[in-house]
Amino acid sequence: MSPSRPAGPRTPAAGRPAAPRRGAPPSSPTPATRAVPRGKPVTSPTPAVPQDEPAPFSRAVTTYSAGGARRYSGPVAPPVVSTSSVARFAERSRARRNLARRQLLLVSGSTVVVGALGWLLFFSPVLALDPALVRVEGAGTVVAVDQVLDVVGAHGATPLPRLDTVRLRDDVLEVPGVREARVTREWPQGLAVVLVAREPVAAVPEQPNAATPGATPGPAGFALLDMDGVQVGRVDAAPEGLPVVDVPVGDKRTLGAVLSVLQQLPPDLLAQVADVSARTQDTVTMTLRDQVQVDWGSASETPLKIAVLSALRASPAAAGATVIDVSAPRLPVTK
Repeated sequence: MSPSRPAGPRTPAAGRPAAPRRGAPPSSPTPATRAVPRGKPVTSPTPAVPQDEPAPFSRAVTTYSAGGARRYSGPVAPPVVSTSSVARFAERSRARRNLARRQLLLVSGSTVVVGALGWLLFFSPVLALDPALVRVEGAGTVVAVDQVLDVVGAHGATPLPRLDTVRLRDDVLEVPGVREARVTREWPQGLAVVLVAREPVAAVPEQPNAATPGATPGPAGFALLDMDGVQVGRVDAAPEGLPVVDVPVGDKRTLGAVLSVLQQLPPDLLAQVADVSARTQDTVTMTLRDQVQVDWGSASETPLKIAVLSALRASPAAAGATVIDVSAPRLPVTK
């Protein structure tokens, strides 16, 4: 057997604080005053406690000094702003040169793009007028389409953006029989010409052309006139379905009155008119194709006269009449 230890106060094990006795106030540790070497950990000593009292609870505290910290030795980015005024001035000059260079490049590139676009639109053959792509509408029966195409073809190979459509319209109006014209571009190389033709409404006998003395006069023909009295053509014989107008030569007022009446007639009634004669603007007389004479008078109240004439032609009471006078439409007379 091992010998028994003598009884006495227990000494706390190394590194473990002793528990204080009940009722005993905790003792304050004495602060350490010795110098601490830089970069080395220092453990605060445990204050001595009397043998008759247990040591208060204490713990080891490890401290490090800032001087012993390991520095970062990797690559370091240069500062954003230079620290010296000379470097800052150099950076500003370099930035201004770079900005001026970029602006010069931008202006040069824009100029090249605008110049190429201008050449493409106004001078290149990409958008040039192709006479084969010209479309003509509304020529009617008197306008020669070949003449219109010849006028437009004179502007061939001209780019559409440079084509003067107003001037071209004026040239088309010079073609005989054209009353109105509208010219529009059809991209990329076409053109549309829409015409309003001067359709003839009457045939006026022409005076025989007297040739040189002793020669035989040439044959007389008929001038084709539209509703405005403009000659749109000439024929040797009066066309079928077109009334022949007999008025004094050079009397534009009488001719205008006759054309005004013919213009207002409905198509079915106009087709029945064989010829029209007038000595003055108030003595318009029409002869229908069934040899019925219609005394029309002036061009006033033409719609009412048309209604009265249509009613009398449809009435059995005027079936055998050869003369119908509607110059006073409210008091018509049949013979």
